[in-house]
Amino acid sequence: MSHTHWTDYDMPHALPDPDAQPEFYDGVQVKRLIAWVIDTLVIFVLALIATVLTVFVGLLFFPLLMLVIGFVYRTATLASGSATWGMRLMAVELRARSGARIDGWTALAHTLLYAISIGTFLVQAVSVLLMLITPRGQGLGDHLLGTVLINRRAA
Repeated sequence: MSHTHWTDYDMPHALPDPDAQPEFYDGVQVKRLIAWVIDTLVIFVLALIATVLTVFVGLLFFPLLMLVIGFVYRTATLASGSATWGMRLMAVELRARSGARIDGWTALAHTLLYAISIGTFLVQAVSVLLMLITPRGQGLGDHLLGTVLINRRAA
């Protein structure tokens, strides 16, 4: 069976090769950026809702509220479907080194590494550079965990 025809339940033994199967990586960097913008907007809206529900007390610590909601959102969505809502809209998903969907612990570790990366300019710059120059478009956290963002197969 060709890896090009993966289903949600297939557990291939490795990630697709970027040279032999470039369709899994085509346009992923741009889709990742758009997914990040969508996810940031979702997190912002959720933080606004939380602010209203706290009778606007959330305004006093809105940046912290955004960080906490973002951390929970990213971890929960990655753990439940190997993709955030933005990634799902862009038809990409995170896969483990084995090629399988990521589990809850990997989702937590990925989110933690993302939080560290986004909070440190130099680390974020290195991560973005790696996404642009490596064959699989992996960021620093992806390299550390062995994860990769690929195009999801059309249903």
